[in-house]
Amino acid sequence: MTRSALEVTRASLADWELVREWAAAEGWNPGLDDAPAFFAQDPEGFFLGRVDGEPVSAISVVNYGDAYAFLGFYLVRPDLRGHGHGLATWRAALTHAGDRTVGLDGVPDQQDNYRRSGFALAHRTARWVGEAPAPEEPAPDVVPAAVLGAAELRAYDSACYPAERPRFLDRWLTTPGHRALARVVDGRPTGYGVVRPAEDEARIGPLFADTPADAAVLLDALAAEAAALGAPRIAIDVPEANEAATALAASRGLTPSFETARMYTGPIRPMAHDRIYGITTLELG
Repeated sequence: MTRSALEVTRASLADWELVREWAAAEGWNPGLDDAPAFFAQDPEGFFLGRVDGEPVSAISVVNYGDAYAFLGFYLVRPDLRGHGHGLATWRAALTHAGDRTVGLDGVPDQQDNYRRSGFALAHRTARWVGEAPAPEEPAPDVVPAAVLGAAELRAYDSACYPAERPRFLDRWLTTPGHRALARVVDGRPTGYGVVRPAEDEARIGPLFADTPADAAVLLDALAAEAAALGAPRIAIDVPEANEAATALAASRGLTPSFETARMYTGPIRPMAHDRIYGITTLELG
């Protein structure tokens, strides 16, 4: 197989189950039912590289509005690496972002390659995993996120993310198996989070909260939801720039397993970094 034989085309939702399997083999612990929410945001943003019709590489470049996109799922089949398929797929798919700022979460040893493509380091993110202790009492002021109106949840999410993402968010909160919880104090949300089944540990993301206390209550409640579903071990991707988030993960007995680097090609809009205790996904930001 040669680089000239590679054809990069858009992937369908059905195609993406194979890519999820590739991601699982890499140890990324993808969610079992993430793809419908991913495709709801930008169904044109998923790509496969094929040689003689056979998938050999993948990438997603998902657009959020006119100013922001996120790159993920950059994968090449292990037996076909070193032939230039990855870079060719990257170049073909990245045109989908146009002149938007593009973000990604990449392993640190690839930073130099990403920097050569115009990405600059913003912060590091660590995945924390383990079996969180069950709370002794029911979480105070925690309700199903659906109790809040869609507009209220979207507004809270918007403050913690570089772009509006209503199509993704609506699907993410209602996907079967996903458990979305919010903390409501004095009639207003002070945080929300989602836990979902995944290949290995249940994944928590996002976890956005006003204060460390709000985040702690929500993390405990989400861990209890995961345990009730038969997944006592959880994983949460914590931005190291938020020291309170790191301290919270450590206080619950979780341990760091691997690290990624959040990088951008340009400026992003202001957001409440101190509210981000767990990013939504490494795949879509």
